Amino acid sequence: MDNLPSLEHILGIIQVIFIIAFSPLIVGLMRKIKAKSQKRVGFGIFQTYYDILKLFRKEEMVSDQSSWIFRITPWVNFVSAISAGFFIPVFFVHSPFGVVGDVLLVVGFFGIGRFFMMLAGLDTGSSFGGLGSSREMMISMLIEPALFMTLFVIAGFYGGTNISTIVSSAHETSFLAVPGILFALIAFFVLMMAETGKLPFDNPSTHLELTMIHEAMILEYSGRSLALIEWSNAIKQMILFTLFINIFIPWYIAEQISFIGIIFGIITFILKVTVLGSLIAFIETNVAKWRLFRISDLVAMAIASSMIGMIFFFL
Repeated sequence: MDNLPSLEHILGIIQVIFIIAFSPLIVGLMRKIKAKSQKRVGFGIFQTYYDILKLFRKEEMVSDQSSWIFRITPWVNFVSAISAGFFIPVFFVHSPFGVVGDVLLVVGFFGIGRFFMMLAGLDTGSSFGGLGSSREMMISMLIEPALFMTLFVIAGFYGGTNISTIVSSAHETSFLAVPGILFALIAFFVLMMAETGKLPFDNPSTHLELTMIHEAMILEYSGRSLALIEWSNAIKQMILFTLFINIFIPWYIAEQISFIGIIFGIITFILKVTVLGSLIAFIETNVAKWRLFRISDLVAMAIASSMIGMIFFFL
C-alpha cells in the first residue's frame, strides 16, 4: 500500500500527457465529421498533428510594432492550458494534484490565457486584432458570471469545488436523480460551446475578418507561436470536454488502481469524448453564427438554467 501514492502521481502525469497528446485528434475528428455532414471529403483526422508540426518548422514573422507581450502570449497560453490539465481526472477518478487546486483554479488558468490573448490582439495595433479582442472581452464578460454560477451549483450538489471530489460524488449519484444537476448540464454545455468558440458563438473556419472573434486576435501570429496557440486551444477544448464528461456522465471511470480498470476507463473515456465531439460537430453543421448582440440571449439561457439549478439546491 505504500506505493499507491506514487502510482497515483504517475497516473496523474499520464492523464496530463493523454490530454496533451489526444487533444489535436479530437479537433481533427470534429473537422472530419463536419466535412462529411456537409458532403465534403475533408482532411484526415490526423491533419491537426500535421498542421502543428508544419507550423513548428516554419519561420516566424513578428511585427516590429509588437512588444514582449505579443512574444510571450503563446507560451503563457500553452503553459496555462497544461497547468489546468494537472487538476483534471480523465480516466481515473482521482487527480493527485487536486489537493493544491480545484475547478476555480482551472477557470483561473483559462482566464490568464484569455487575458494575454486579448492583450496580444491589441498589442500589434492591428485593426482586426483590436476588433477581435474587444469582442472577446464582451463575450468573456457575459459568460464568466454564468460559468461561476454553474460551477457553484455543481459544487453545492457534490460537496465542494475539488474536481476529484465532484467526479467521485457524480460517479456515485446519477444526475437523473438530481434535477438541479440537469439544469447545470444545460448551462455548462452552452458555456462550453462559447469557451471553445463553436457555432453559434464563433466560426473559427471563417475567412471574413469582420466576423472573426478568436481568429482575429491571432491573425498576426505565424510559425512556432501559432502552433503553440492552436495546440493550447485544442488542450483547452479537451479539458472542457473532459470536465463535462466526468461531471455529468462519469460512468465506468476507473475508481481503483488496476490494469483492467484503467484500460477500461481509457476505452470508455475515448468513446464518450468521441460521441461528445461528434455531437458538437453535428450541431455546428446545423446552426449558423449568430449576430454578436444576440449572443447575450444564449448566455441568458445558461444563466437562467444555472439559477434554476441553484433553486433546486436550496429547496
